[in-house]
Amino acid sequence: MYSTKKVTDDLIWVGANDRRLAMFEGVYSVPKGVSYNSYLLRDEKTALFDTVDKAVDRRFLENIIHALDGKKLDYLIVQHIEPDHSAGLCDLIARYPDMKIVCNKKTLGFIQQFHEVDIDSRVHIVGEGDTLSTGKHTLRFFMAPMVHWPEVMVTYDATDKILFSADGFGCFGALNGALFADEVDFSRDYMDEARRYYTNIVGKYGPQVQAVFKKLAPHLDRIKYICPIHGLVWRKDIEYILGKYQLWSTYEPEKKGVLIVYGSMYGNTESVAEALAAKLKIQGVKDVLLRDVSNTHVSWLIADSFTYSHIVIACPTYNLHIYPPMAYYLEDMKALNLKNRTCSIIYNGSWAPKCGDLITAFLTDEMTGMTILGEKILITSAATEENVNQLEQLADALVSSLKQ
Repeated sequence: MYSTKKVTDDLIWVGANDRRLAMFEGVYSVPKGVSYNSYLLRDEKTALFDTVDKAVDRRFLENIIHALDGKKLDYLIVQHIEPDHSAGLCDLIARYPDMKIVCNKKTLGFIQQFHEVDIDSRVHIVGEGDTLSTGKHTLRFFMAPMVHWPEVMVTYDATDKILFSADGFGCFGALNGALFADEVDFSRDYMDEARRYYTNIVGKYGPQVQAVFKKLAPHLDRIKYICPIHGLVWRKDIEYILGKYQLWSTYEPEKKGVLIVYGSMYGNTESVAEALAAKLKIQGVKDVLLRDVSNTHVSWLIADSFTYSHIVIACPTYNLHIYPPMAYYLEDMKALNLKNRTCSIIYNGSWAPKCGDLITAFLTDEMTGMTILGEKILITSAATEENVNQLEQLADALVSSLKQ
């Protein structure tokens, strides 16, 4: 059964939701599902923006047939070739053999890798700043390499002021009957998933996001709609989501607060982390978040790390190395290019406490702009009165730093 929604008089959402998927890309849990967005522009010539994942291809085709209402499909615009946005390509070619595929040169190569299909006879190559007229609509293409694949491009409809943003401004979570961000309580129900999506999928490529912002600068204050390929469409408060992307892509924290990420084998390091959180609260620090590194998926830890200005890392030594779940978290921070955070270190060890120095070296040598605040605090098995005093000093140092 078809299920479409109108974006504008000429633009129709023809995507689909997937609530059966457990792990997006086999990496990120999506308990609230995910949407695969595709948009059909009805003009003198019809143009479809991207396709969908194979899991929802049947619903997608039903939507296309209904939205076209007997018209032929003239163009398929491939902004991103990753399979969750291109699995429907061959089915569309079979159904609409005269359809032109609009893409850039890099995309063409990827299409030939993913699909055994005659592409040369039907491809229309576009480059930076090229335009395509569908009648009353003029589409302009901007290359967005490494946001988050090398072939990505975005499209600006100059007529209706619509930015088709590929994976930019995307979000985990099925749409649940809505289409627009202003139809839901976005801050309450979707913001955490939007942040987790950006920081883990796109987060490494902040400079590339900034480069696209510069290309789009003449158009940014005119945009009336942002249409991503995952998540909700923006038609109101666009400056809100643009502001979030500005922070995330420049690695500026959203909050002046303290994230305490701890690992604990028998509860002793956890007790220290809890004690530090309590001391910070007593001193009036509003934004304090504790995360157990062993029980929290690293994608949430990364999202939190992009959010908070200060990070306290607390864990035991394990086989003379960093506690494995903490080491994985640190490696992921590095891989996603997180930078410019203030960090403090608490480490534990009963007989060979080595991880404090290893964590310090990782933060200072392997990452960029990470400032170490205060002296490392060593817990020898369980906390002592001396450790209590050290926690007081660390809390004071964190509070002082938060005020700067």
